[in-house]
Amino acid sequence: MKKQDFYYDLPKDRIAQTPAEPRDSSRLMVVHRDTGELEHRHFYDIVEYLNPGDCLILNNTRVLPARLYGVKEDTGAHVEFLLLNQKANDVWEVITGPGRRAKQGARFTFGDGILKAEILEVLENGNRLAQFQYDGDSIFPVLEKIGEMPLPHYITEKLEDSERYQTVYSKELGSAAAPTAGLHFTKELLQKIADKGVQIGYVTLHVGIGTFRPVKAENIEDHKMHSEHYHISAETAKLIRDTKANGGRVVAVGTTACRTLESVASLYGEIREADAWTSIFIYPGYKFRCIDALLTNFHLPESTLIMLVSAFYDREKILEAYKTAVQKNYRFFSFGDAMLLL
Repeated sequence: MKKQDFYYDLPKDRIAQTPAEPRDSSRLMVVHRDTGELEHRHFYDIVEYLNPGDCLILNNTRVLPARLYGVKEDTGAHVEFLLLNQKANDVWEVITGPGRRAKQGARFTFGDGILKAEILEVLENGNRLAQFQYDGDSIFPVLEKIGEMPLPHYITEKLEDSERYQTVYSKELGSAAAPTAGLHFTKELLQKIADKGVQIGYVTLHVGIGTFRPVKAENIEDHKMHSEHYHISAETAKLIRDTKANGGRVVAVGTTACRTLESVASLYGEIREADAWTSIFIYPGYKFRCIDALLTNFHLPESTLIMLVSAFYDREKILEAYKTAVQKNYRFFSFGDAMLLL
C-alpha cells in the first residue's frame, strides 16, 4: 500500500491547541463496524457502550518532563536536549539541537549546574547517547524540577497545567509523549465504568518520540518502526484471558495499549506476563489477535497510527469518518476528540 492512501485534508484550525475542560466533555465519534453507522456523542457517554464483563485496558505510563534547555560548558552556547530512551542507569538516547554542538565528548550543563551531561556517541540516526551526572539516587526528581513537557510540534500554545498532558491514572515514568486516548478519562468516569461491571486493567508502554515520526517510504511496507518498551503484568494478562473466556470484549484505550496487547499475542500466541521491546507495525492486512474494540484520537494524515486504525476497520471507511469529523468540527490530534470503534 502507498503512503498517500492514508492522506486526508485537515484545516489547521481543526488541530486542538488546548485540552477540553473538563476532560470528559470532549466529543466522541462512535463507529459501529458491523453496520458502518456513526454516532456523535460526548466522551462521558462512553459508559453506554461498555458492557458488564468487558475489560478496559489502559496504558499507565507517565510522560517525562524530558525537554531540557542548557548550555555547552566550554562556549556557553545554548542547547536543547530531548530524552528518548534510558539505555543504562544514567545513559540516555537523546535528540540534541543544534546537533553540531553535540559532538562526541562535548559537555553540557542544565538548571544552573544541577544536571550535567557528556556525549558518549553519535548514533547512525543522528541521535546521541549521553551520560548524565547529578546529586542523588535518580535523575527523575531532577527532571521534574528543571525539565519541560515535550508537547508535539503541532501544539504551539503554552500548556498552563502540565498534568493536562498526563492521564489521571499515569504512574510509570518513561514516556516522551502521552497516550492521548486516555486523556479524556476522569477518575469519576472510571468509577462509573467500574460500577457498571467493566473490569479495568493496566499495561505500560513507554511512548517514544518516534510516534510522531512521519512515514517517508512511499510503500508503507518499507517503513521501519521505532522500538518502545512495554510491560504487562500477570494480573492484567489473567484479566484479559478470563474476559475472553467469559465472552467479554477487550477494549484497548489507545494505539499504545493496542500495540502492547497485539505484540504479546503475536509473540506468544496468547496474552501472558511479558516485559520487552516492540517495534510492531500494524497496517491493513494485519490480523488482530487480542483486542475487540479500540478507543483512539484522530491521527495525523499518512501516520502509522491512522494506518493502525485503518487495519482495525476499513481504510476507506476510516477516511470517510475522518472527512465527516472535519465537516462536523471535531478537534484533532493529542488534545482533540476521540473515536470509539466497536
